Amino acid sequence: MHLEILTVGAFEVNCVVLWAEPSQAWIVDPGADADLIRTCLHKHGLHVAQVVCTHGHIDHISALDELLTTDAAPVWMHADDAQWAFSAVNRLPPAYPTPPQRPALLQTELSDGRLLISGGIEARIIRTPGHTPGCVCLYLEQERLLLTGDTLFAGSVGRTDLPGGDSRQLMRSLTKLLPLPNNTRMIAGHGPASILGEEKQTNPFLQGRL
Repeated sequence: MHLEILTVGAFEVNCVVLWAEPSQAWIVDPGADADLIRTCLHKHGLHVAQVVCTHGHIDHISALDELLTTDAAPVWMHADDAQWAFSAVNRLPPAYPTPPQRPALLQTELSDGRLLISGGIEARIIRTPGHTPGCVCLYLEQERLLLTGDTLFAGSVGRTDLPGGDSRQLMRSLTKLLPLPNNTRMIAGHGPASILGEEKQTNPFLQGRL
């Protein structure tokens, strides 16, 4: 499997492009800069097989409309976030004045443990509410790769002071990540990549939870 991390938008979201089979790409968190994402796709001869949104905040979904004009593809987002993510409550002017339209192929059945399989890539959904009600992480076991969105960062965790955030729920969600192997590479929704074992040892929000 191949991946490329693109830093997009005013809040520097890590948009992750994944592919294994020729022309079949997963786009995780297309937060902005659709042209940059398209340039990556064209460089590698890829089309969008599916989009996965780790949660519904506007800085993680803003490029959906532009991407889907050229590639009609399923868009996965948990139902708890899909109910508000495409409405005016998700505006964040001046950087993000208008949310994208609700995608025609929106899929919201991201139950805990569900396997997403497409284009030679397999990822298990780990439900991690707290930053938002519908937050999920993606665990690619064969690749020892964990995409944490805004649940867990290198050295920190996602904020919970926005509407729908719940700090106690986030702390419970973090315990679901602890059983994963220490050598799992972790790519968060913002900031640098890390190794899960290092986060278990040094991240203050994980201390006392092992």
